[in-house]
Amino acid sequence: MSESEDHGSLLEKINEKIHEYKHSSSSSSDSDDDKKPKKSKKKKLFGRKHPLHHVLGGGKAADLVLWRNKQTSGSILAGVTVIWLLFEGIGYHLLTFLCHSLIVFLTVWFVWSNAASFVNRSPPKFPEVILSEVQCLKIAHIMRKEINEAFYTLRNVASGKDLKTYLMMVAVLWFISIIGSCFSFLTLSYTIFLMAYTLPMLYEKYEDQVDVVGEKALIEIKKQYKVIDAKLLSKIPMLSEKKRH
Repeated sequence: MSESEDHGSLLEKINEKIHEYKHSSSSSSDSDDDKKPKKSKKKKLFGRKHPLHHVLGGGKAADLVLWRNKQTSGSILAGVTVIWLLFEGIGYHLLTFLCHSLIVFLTVWFVWSNAASFVNRSPPKFPEVILSEVQCLKIAHIMRKEINEAFYTLRNVASGKDLKTYLMMVAVLWFISIIGSCFSFLTLSYTIFLMAYTLPMLYEKYEDQVDVVGEKALIEIKKQYKVIDAKLLSKIPMLSEKKRH
């Protein structure tokens, strides 16, 4: 009996040691998991939640801007660049360019349509371009909404109700006037097109790096705005009264 009791107590001690080892190993693994840094979601620029292709509309225009088809996007960029060089470099006039383009276009189609019967080929089919009433009403509705919002903002600024918006508009117009004095309207339009046509593609390619830099820049801008607000804008009576109300 004593030998069986000693044997049973030995087995119990072994089981206790095993349970203690399992408990210590599980607690250590839990502590290691707690020490591991949790992966945080990367913040997108301007709080964007959807992919850039979806933000740009997700259609053919987004495919062109993001250079999904490099040959098509490159051809459009080359064509716009040639037109800009014609106007800015050679000094071609817009009305002359339109008339010459229409002359070439009409001549090619006229000759092709008449020569097709002599070479036993079908004449070219000119595409029918018809604007539907729904499309025209949709465009008119969008333009009407934007124009009304612009007039509403101008009325508020001119009536002296919003000094902050007035100062912002003056600063923006002054900045645009400086740029306009340095470049011609055509060059400025081409530069805006070039930026709008290439920057989204570059942003999508280097999205993570740009988001980090952009977030830091936004934080710094907010800090500078708080400094300006505390030192300058808060001392203006009109703005200080609005903040109190």
